[in-house]
Amino acid sequence: MRHPCVVAAGLILQLWANAAVASRSTTSVQWNSAALQGIRDAKLGAPVVARALAIVHTCMYDAWAAYDERAVGTQLGGALRRPASERTLANKERAISFAAYRALVDVLPVDTASVYILLMKQLGYDPGDNSTDIETPTGIGNVACAAVLEYRHHDKSNQLGDLAQGPYSDWTDYRPVNSPGTVPARLPFAKPLNPERWQPLTYTDSSGGLVVQMFAGAQWCYVTPFAMTKGDEFRSVVEPGPFKYGSPEYQEQAEELVAISAGLTDEQKMISEYWSDGPNSEQSPGHWALFAQFVSQRDHHSLDDDVKMFFALSNAIFDAGIAAWDAKREYDSVRPITAIPFLFRGKMIRSWGGRGKGTVEMDGSQWIPYQPATFPTPPFPDYVSGHSTYSAAAARILELWTGSDRFGDTVILAAGSSKIEPGITPAHPVALHWETFTDAADEAGMSRRYGGIHFRAADLAGRLLGRMVASAAWSKAENYFNANDSNSSVNVR
Repeated sequence: MRHPCVVAAGLILQLWANAAVASRSTTSVQWNSAALQGIRDAKLGAPVVARALAIVHTCMYDAWAAYDERAVGTQLGGALRRPASERTLANKERAISFAAYRALVDVLPVDTASVYILLMKQLGYDPGDNSTDIETPTGIGNVACAAVLEYRHHDKSNQLGDLAQGPYSDWTDYRPVNSPGTVPARLPFAKPLNPERWQPLTYTDSSGGLVVQMFAGAQWCYVTPFAMTKGDEFRSVVEPGPFKYGSPEYQEQAEELVAISAGLTDEQKMISEYWSDGPNSEQSPGHWALFAQFVSQRDHHSLDDDVKMFFALSNAIFDAGIAAWDAKREYDSVRPITAIPFLFRGKMIRSWGGRGKGTVEMDGSQWIPYQPATFPTPPFPDYVSGHSTYSAAAARILELWTGSDRFGDTVILAAGSSKIEPGITPAHPVALHWETFTDAADEAGMSRRYGGIHFRAADLAGRLLGRMVASAAWSKAENYFNANDSNSSVNVR
């Protein structure tokens, strides 16, 4: 539990941040907020969310670049460059708004009428204006976004469902080695189990429907990245991969998670829940976009600042997802929910026993993670942790952008606010405070171990991978920022 003074300071910071957001937000932040609402309502997986954010902010950046002296767009380079006399805030805001609107309607259409059209009208723009006149900011926004969308529609994500039936469906014919298992496990195991490989789960979701997991994003390792040459560019960073069954390390990583589960504090439980998929289900990529809004307010960003920051951040997170899913696909590694019941079947262990039960003794086969029964473990392999990779990449970009690792954000989690143990956990308010971006990223990675859904190696390898991806993305973004028509160091697609 945090000290009361920290709690009080956190409340003050929150009030300050809320007031700042209400009184001062750039048009870029407004569209980022709209995108996050679209993400919440679309209920997409993290890799798709990361891609959507990257597309929206790339469209905005490419439109904005037309009104900058040095920057070039990712698709049309400097072809849209407008003269200095037109580089006004009003023109930039109009151009990026049309670009953001067109992008959101394409990648997150669920909120078109309820959010995006309303925001366009609030800003004084006609969402039905499809002009392609590049001598106007409206045309700049529409044309810049159309070029980005045309490129991204063919990036192997299968957004259009043209590679396999259904948007974002797997076109690679992935098949799991193991048959689906139950939570908790049923003994005896009905079929032979490979304890090194991922096992899909069957469970009942919150609506009462039976879920049989499939590898979500099995094709994501093949998606065209922003800065990486391909998904496996940094795979050497995470080699030799997860521990092998029968090794001391395999056993030790399982014992560590059982011990963590047995000793869970209220703070650790709330850390697990807070980081699980974003405070309001923005997924991990959207969670860091929220943090970027905090940075924008804290540092009094201009529109130019925000366009560039969100462009670098969202594309680094996008690449982080591709790199993480490359490792997940390559190693196809076992999750704790499979390995622990397999290792400790027939043995008595102490661990968290379920909602409101605290720590109990149980047969090891009945071990469960600190997760909702209606979503016990995400539908893809363990190694590496997506949360760790996304968070490390985002933290590094924000550090590079601001020139400092200083963060200073705080959230207060109310007593009884747990979704897993509502009304019970935490017994008293919990304050989470991060002095640095790195602190926040490390806590995000650790949260997955508190929650029992990642082993230590998956967390630590993900952190390292995320930082490597961020360095590449930052370098690529800087080249776009500092290029010019005659001497560009980037290869415009």
